[in-house]
Amino acid sequence: MNRLASPAQLRASLLRWSLFLVPVVMLLGFVSGQMAGSGADNPWFAALEKPGIYPPPAAFGIVWTVLYLMMGISLAMVCSAWGARWRPFAVVAFLVQFVLNLAWSPVFFAQHDIGAALAIIVALDLAVLVTIYLFWKVRRAAAYLLLPYLAWILFATVLNWQFLEMNPDASQINANNAVQRIEL
Repeated sequence: MNRLASPAQLRASLLRWSLFLVPVVMLLGFVSGQMAGSGADNPWFAALEKPGIYPPPAAFGIVWTVLYLMMGISLAMVCSAWGARWRPFAVVAFLVQFVLNLAWSPVFFAQHDIGAALAIIVALDLAVLVTIYLFWKVRRAAAYLLLPYLAWILFATVLNWQFLEMNPDASQINANNAVQRIEL
């Protein structure tokens, strides 16, 4: 017998990893966005000039939910690949790109620093490419699950750049919805 685990044991391992990692990835993505005040209802963001390719605001919640689900499943597939030579490197690469992912919203929406957010998302693009390469070496299906994520963040990089071009003084915008009262 040359197998370390039966197919049923491998499926059970994938299921266990998925039941843990998918909610964690989704929760951390949600918390990052909520704590940063990301979204169309952010007063600072609402004051920005929007590029022509900016999708409807509802699309972001739907797309990110699906992408975080796929990311969690992809990571679970790699984590359940016991004995795979590239597994530790792939997991570390995922964690690096995920930290960059989680850092983008606070920098863009809370700190109002579109330039720094652009630097983060370019680093994220590169980190996701490395992650996909390493996931490919462990489980090809896991790498395929990250391709829509790569496409979305490449689109988001273009969008981020256009926001910077259209709003060069965005950090100076004061959109706190404060009312100034002048009495005569």
